[in-house]
Order: sequence, then structure tokens, then C-alpha cells
Amino acid sequence: MPTSRRILLALTSHDHLVDVHTPTGYYVAEAAHPWEVFRRAGYEVSFVSVRGGRPPETGYDPADPVQRAYREDPDVAAALADTPTAADLDPADYAAVYFVGGHGTMWDFPHAADLAALARDVYEAGGVVAAVCHGPAALVGLTLSDGRPLVAGKAFASFTNEEEEHVGLAEVVPFLLQDRLTELGGVHVRAPKFQPCVVVNERLVTGQNPASAAGVAEAVVKLLAS
Repeated sequence: MPTSRRILLALTSHDHLVDVHTPTGYYVAEAAHPWEVFRRAGYEVSFVSVRGGRPPETGYDPADPVQRAYREDPDVAAALADTPTAADLDPADYAAVYFVGGHGTMWDFPHAADLAALARDVYEAGGVVAAVCHGPAALVGLTLSDGRPLVAGKAFASFTNEEEEHVGLAEVVPFLLQDRLTELGGVHVRAPKFQPCVVVNERLVTGQNPASAAGVAEAVVKLLAS
């Protein structure tokens, strides 16, 4: 495993839903809860976004003390005010890359070549790639050096078709994540809708929905300690 004590949280830069006048972005709880887990385990948390700058956010719940602490942390605020792009970063600096969900990821993560290359390099150096909810959209474009999709032959969790239908966006998103990753050779694992589900396969850790975010982070910490 890498000796770095830094974990990179990757965020979408896409801020709207196509044909629906509703803003989107990364889902705050899916960044805040991993941030807390990683910091508690002694890791430094950094941020990156697809286009850099301030990433759009959605779903903030001020009643959640973890989300409140995340939003009020001055280091987080400073980092989110001007995130770098993947091209600005050295993969050797990170022990893990964690792709945060939110519907915006469905539009830009699959095509974020620099971000995919960074995550590939972290993984092939012995690090961990993790993703939660819609964050596994990053796996659509993430191939290993031999050309195989990272998800091929591996069990994974993601936001399910059933969950997408439940929130009324199955006809809005550009594709159904569960189906696309299965087409790439992944083996889909799921829990009942909106229940936690964390899947660890080698050094790929994925979670089904927002309820899975902290569990994915805990699994990353456990892998890095092994």
C-alpha cells in the first residue's frame, strides 16, 4: 500500500440536469461523512474536480452535524473555493481516490480522462479507488494500463435502477449506472433501495447510495491499514 497519508475526494463540475430546470452537483453528505471518517483515521483530505474551481453542490442538510462541520471547516471552505483539476496533481501523492456521488457525476465523470488516468495510476501503484452512489460513474471511463475496465470482473455497488426510478430521474440521466457498469463486465450487488450497501473487491470499494458513504470510507481506511 502507498505510504501517503492523503486521500483525494473527486467532485463533479456539472451543475444542472438536462431538460429539467433543477440544479445539481456533488451530494454534500457523500463528501462530508467520508471526510470525517478519513480525518478521524489520521488522513489528510484533498479535493479535485473535473473542471477545477468551485464545484456545485446539492443536498446539504444543516440538521446533520457532520455536514455542518464540513461546511463550516475553514480548510474545506478554502479548498472548495478553488479546486484543482486532475492534470494539476501527482497521483503519487495519494493513497486513495474517492469519487463522491451526486447526479452531476453522470454527465462529466465518464468523460473525465485526466481524472480517470489519475485514479488508474493510484490504483496500479497499490492504492485504493472508491466511489459511492453516482460516483461509480467514474468507473465508466476508468481503464487499466492493459485496456481493461477497472470494474470488469469485479463486484460493485452503485445507485440502482430501482432507486433512479424512485427519485424520478431514470429518464433524465444519460444512462442507468447499474446497467452501464454491468455491460462493462462488473458484477452488480445491491441492497433494498436506500439501504446501506458497501462492496469491497480487491482495492475497489463502492457503495450504493448516500447511506453507504461512511461505510465506504471505513472500508477504504481498513484496506489502507492492511
